[in-house]
Amino acid sequence: MSDHVVTKPLVDDSAARRNVMVLVTAGALAGSMPPISFASGALAGHMLLGADKSLATLPVTAFVVGTACGTVPAALLMRRVGRRAGFIFGMGIGALGGVLQGLAMIAGSFAMLCAATLLAGSCAAFVQQFRFAAADTASEAFRPRAISLVLAGGIVAAIIGPQTVIHFADLIPAAQFAGSYFASIGLLLAAALVLLLLDIPKPTVRRGAAGGRSLKEIARRPEFLVAVGCATAAYALMSFVMTAAPLAMVMHEHHRDAALLGIQWHVMAMYAPSFITGTLIARFGGHSVVAVGLFLLIGCAFAALAGTSVAHFWGALVLLGIGWNFAFVGGTALVTQSYRPEEKEKVQALNDFVVFGFVAVASLSAGGVLQIAGWDVVNLAVLPVAAACLVAVFWLARRPAASSGERPRVP
Repeated sequence: MSDHVVTKPLVDDSAARRNVMVLVTAGALAGSMPPISFASGALAGHMLLGADKSLATLPVTAFVVGTACGTVPAALLMRRVGRRAGFIFGMGIGALGGVLQGLAMIAGSFAMLCAATLLAGSCAAFVQQFRFAAADTASEAFRPRAISLVLAGGIVAAIIGPQTVIHFADLIPAAQFAGSYFASIGLLLAAALVLLLLDIPKPTVRRGAAGGRSLKEIARRPEFLVAVGCATAAYALMSFVMTAAPLAMVMHEHHRDAALLGIQWHVMAMYAPSFITGTLIARFGGHSVVAVGLFLLIGCAFAALAGTSVAHFWGALVLLGIGWNFAFVGGTALVTQSYRPEEKEKVQALNDFVVFGFVAVASLSAGGVLQIAGWDVVNLAVLPVAAACLVAVFWLARRPAASSGERPRVP
């Protein structure tokens, strides 16, 4: 009698890997719009406003509000038409926003700039779905790496975005920053062409099929609350400090280009760890990676409090970016473990709505806090929020499964 060795069939992730490459490339192009808007927004607002500069960060907030408002429509649209068509539509929305942003600078209208940036921000809601799209065709083992690799496209975006502002901001001498906004249109159209190669099956809408648990039931579960809470806190704290940083640098008499390069280094630090974040999650668990990210955010605050030289600002912004990556990617990976396949669209939409709702509040308040209380208070605000999230994630990591119906968690 011959011996038979039973082995598990290998999972074919070739299609998922191709989709990841498409999403990485598109993300590098379309992902440049947020750095362009973030680097230009506060400075453009500061330039267009009168004596009272407290609302200078409102264009940045408008971008984030646009992203928050676009999360649910983006998810519902892609549920109906599929990822590829939905993403291409989103790129068109962003290009229109870029046109209107440039025209706002030519017109010298702060209100029009805010409205146009709100529209541009809704494009970012589609770009944010790239990370979930990467998980759609990936095996459970490849999923964390797929998410982190897609975010790695932001490394190129980190260079393209601020450099676009530096090289095109003065293209139209009478309308500073208009050229930067117009340049973003070409980047988004190029991303739309790349997305034509995306191959994710259109979801099958089954009439009368069960949609899984209600959002209320899902949102009550501790694993969902902590995952979304940590991801939200990481993104909100990052936005709060990053939005204030360029203005703080100018207020401390550093050159505009130094502030823009600081944002470039920051955004590169946000996405560079993505090459290893997925591997770290698979090896050490999502909870551990989130905790490291939160410690780095605390380190960012202490670095910023240590001084106001260019080196202090840039060092703090780099720590801020790396901390965001670990906490946000780790939190996103934990979120994907909290829902069933039939629940993914509504849970992903809820997650992004919560995240960007809080990010909008953070970015709006950054300018006022900086103007009234100063750069030190901006960074002191990071400490209690990050500490509270650390307590929550350590508690969850040691919490036994609440019921037999709970999905296994990453240890």
